[in-house]
Amino acid sequence: MSNHGGGDDLEDDFVPDDLVAMSDEEDTAQVADGDINALLSADEEEADEQETQRTEAAAAKKRKRREKEKERKAKKLKMAEAAQPMEPVSIAAQPPLLIADYLSSMQAKTFSKMSGIELADVQIPESSIADTTMWSGSRTLDQLVEFITKTLPTLRTRLAQRPKFNGAPTLIFVSGAALRVADVTRILKDKKLRGEKGGEIAKLFARHFKLEEHVTYLKRTKIAAAAGTPGRLGKLICDTDALSTAQLTHVILDVSYRDSKKRSLLDIPETRDEVFKLVLGCPKVIQGIKSGKIQVVLL
Repeated sequence: MSNHGGGDDLEDDFVPDDLVAMSDEEDTAQVADGDINALLSADEEEADEQETQRTEAAAAKKRKRREKEKERKAKKLKMAEAAQPMEPVSIAAQPPLLIADYLSSMQAKTFSKMSGIELADVQIPESSIADTTMWSGSRTLDQLVEFITKTLPTLRTRLAQRPKFNGAPTLIFVSGAALRVADVTRILKDKKLRGEKGGEIAKLFARHFKLEEHVTYLKRTKIAAAAGTPGRLGKLICDTDALSTAQLTHVILDVSYRDSKKRSLLDIPETRDEVFKLVLGCPKVIQGIKSGKIQVVLL
């Protein structure tokens, strides 16, 4: 009885089919390639993630450095501001009562030999001092047009009207230096103040101009305002009839401006004396102030 193997047993001389063998090798190769690609992909993702982390870390470090630099600058600025003395609030920004006290103290320096009763005769009453406390802007020439428009509307209206008489301004602007007067004159010529009908703006100071030249000019010119130094203004008002107070409603004292030595119009003894003796002290002017016809304004 012969023994026969099962149907699944291979014959001793069995040789695998070439196509089947190649197919098996390809499958194995594809699996190997897939594993390598998967590994490479994982490595790339890890590298990308690490690069992202490095970029984010660098950005965070840079941002933190900027913040520290900003804090350092803010601290330095704060220390610098603390080291600087606070600029005192201009007397011009105070209410009329305090301005009246200030002007009285300045007059006492000019009229040091006067008795209290005599000084009272030339003092400027609180009621004749314009209240400009509503003005929150700076009291500089670049704001002068707005300052007059907002705080002195009556003056603004009168400046835009055609003057009736020669040499009779609505406004007298008193400043301490010739160059400052020239700047003021240019600002007052602004059409926002004078409109199309307003009169001329007189520039009155001694430098380059003789008194007689100003007298001639004023007697033939209708002016809306006169800007000048107190010495020249005082001579024209008190010693001639060329600069009339008939239409005068406002006198502006340029007290906020300070010279290279930080002195204001009323800090300098010479100009202070001229303001109170020749301009505000002129009988025609002080009478207008005390009667309420003329208002004194501090810029």
